[in-house]
Amino acid sequence: MTPFLQICTILVILLLAAKSAGYLSTKFGQPSVLGELIVGIILGPSIINIFHFSFLDYSELPIFINDFAEIGVLLLMFIAGLELQLSDLAKNKAASAYAGILGVLAPVLLGFLMGELFSMDSDHSLFLGLTLGATSVSISAQTLIELKVLRSRVGFGLLGAAVFDDMLVILLLSGFIALQSGGSVFEILMVLIKMIAFLGLSLAFGYWILPKFSKRIQALPIAQGTITLALVIMFVYGVAAEILGGMAAITGSFIAGLMYARTKEKKDIERGLRSLSYGLFVPIFFINIGLHIDIHGMGISSLWLLMAISIVAIIGKIIGAGLGARLGKFTWLESLQLGVGMVSRGEVGLIVATVGLQENLLNPDLYSSIVGMVLITTLITPPLLRASFLKTTKIINPSQA
Repeated sequence: MTPFLQICTILVILLLAAKSAGYLSTKFGQPSVLGELIVGIILGPSIINIFHFSFLDYSELPIFINDFAEIGVLLLMFIAGLELQLSDLAKNKAASAYAGILGVLAPVLLGFLMGELFSMDSDHSLFLGLTLGATSVSISAQTLIELKVLRSRVGFGLLGAAVFDDMLVILLLSGFIALQSGGSVFEILMVLIKMIAFLGLSLAFGYWILPKFSKRIQALPIAQGTITLALVIMFVYGVAAEILGGMAAITGSFIAGLMYARTKEKKDIERGLRSLSYGLFVPIFFINIGLHIDIHGMGISSLWLLMAISIVAIIGKIIGAGLGARLGKFTWLESLQLGVGMVSRGEVGLIVATVGLQENLLNPDLYSSIVGMVLITTLITPPLLRASFLKTTKIINPSQA
């Protein structure tokens, strides 16, 4: 079979598996994303190991699916941004800032203390804490969309907190690695300046140029020109977030969505992209997270460490982010909901852990335990978030949200 036919085949398998598992998950009263994550683990190296089937011998296939999935998460966060307004986020800026900052500092401190308790050296202990500080809200954003509560105080606070979380984790991670390699405080300051520059330029373009530009493109006789421009802007913001701002690409795509939410073309863009996203790219993203998990790499000897890391990761986020939300005048229930929404580490946790392994700041056993923690926190976030909203919501089809 040619590489192209293998790509088509794997997409058929993954899409059918994702949608079937998502449907079964909703039948059990859980968000569809939970089923998509679980079936990804089943198809991954932990159980079936689909990429090792004899008829799928194209060596670049896993890389293609991974890149395909990355487009999915950019689209997901772009759509999440489209559903919000900067004014909505501004109303909850105090809760977002406190939750984002304390949601990083609390697990970092607890992770460092746990590393010391397990007799790790200071560098390994501190980097362990940094891995626990990361958050991936793509899982939570999808769950909130299905619960129809993304446009709530908790939804606004959660997505705002994610921006603060991303900035602080990247700043701490960059600073730690720079100091480890003999860098200076100036390098850390430059990271912060780059972040501020990116945010300033992206907001300025979104406020003063994008609405006029989008209106002119819509007036041109170009088939789906508005949708194409939205995709281009989303990708540009994602690339700029990483290259210029040193931040995650999903933060850039989320900000791009926020900027487009102010335009008159918002509804047309949302209608066009939602079908494309939920029909093709987003299911691949969620199932791909499971495909990255290899349970066989988690030795029995490190089971206690895995359990300890997972407990600290969960408690640290709920307490840290929850306390921050409470300081921002959220109710106790809203604070709990926001804290739970920050628990998932997802693909961001895997990225930070991989950096630590490459920089020799994590040994293989510790890396395997962190991967296990990422798996656990990612899987428990949707049902926990669903339970925290149990009395006021019901699961819906995300494509109809």
